[in-house]
Amino acid sequence: MPEAGQRIVCFGDLIDDVVAVPQGPIRDDTDTEASIRILPGGSAANTAAWLGSLGADVDFVGIVGSADVARHEASLPGVRAHLRGHASEPTGTIVVVVQGQSRTMLTQRGANRTLDPADVTDALLADAAVLHLTGHVLLNDVGSAGIGQLIARATAAGVTVSVDPGSAGFIADYGVEAFLEAFAGASILLPSLEEGSLLTGLAAPEAIAAALAETFDVVALTMGMDGVIMAFGDTVEHVVASHAEVVDPTGAGDAFAAGFLAEWVRTNDPIASAMCGVLVGARAVETIGGRP
Repeated sequence: MPEAGQRIVCFGDLIDDVVAVPQGPIRDDTDTEASIRILPGGSAANTAAWLGSLGADVDFVGIVGSADVARHEASLPGVRAHLRGHASEPTGTIVVVVQGQSRTMLTQRGANRTLDPADVTDALLADAAVLHLTGHVLLNDVGSAGIGQLIARATAAGVTVSVDPGSAGFIADYGVEAFLEAFAGASILLPSLEEGSLLTGLAAPEAIAAALAETFDVVALTMGMDGVIMAFGDTVEHVVASHAEVVDPTGAGDAFAAGFLAEWVRTNDPIASAMCGVLVGARAVETIGGRP
């Protein structure tokens, strides 16, 4: 059982993933044999699901089409799901085409466009240890102002805020300066190498992590099979990856975030948290879909 004061609140997207794994090169204008599965996903929901599987004390706050509330509550075992059903918008959907270690994603945000930071109530923040957000929360109707208010409320309640940027493409569309301004006040940043490079304009992983650590207290720069660069204070340290046979990289970053945060709320040790994160991330890439 988790100890008191270790509760994690995840807020963000909940998605239906349509995951297609072609059996060979995709051929234009004709059929290509593929394995196709419809699975629950969404970056923040995936992290919550992995946290639940690790026995962490976790709440998830999100929104789906009204007909899908019960189905998605059932898809989050071990998680206290606070789902609002939207009467007219459908549950968000992503078509994920997996080819080796690369993915192509076609996204319809659906009900996620109406995510409301007010759904993360002061009661949910009370006695929480961490509020975990993904970059996609900036794409809701209340935008960066609403997210800024949520971060301020969490900080005032003594809650650490962690952020997974979520997508380099999203950052490029949103704007680097606007992104960094929107998440000012967060303490933990969990970017991929591509996201970190875009946020800093740098190429060397150690330099990227160190630069981001000038803004965030703890930075975990994930690099897939090359491990993680941790930066905090004056420390920049490489944590090696855990060996895995890659089947589908979908959700690996979400799983890393879960492992990292599950250990963080227990120990506040950045290196131990990264080591836990890479172990959980390795589990994620060995199965199709973004959840346990």
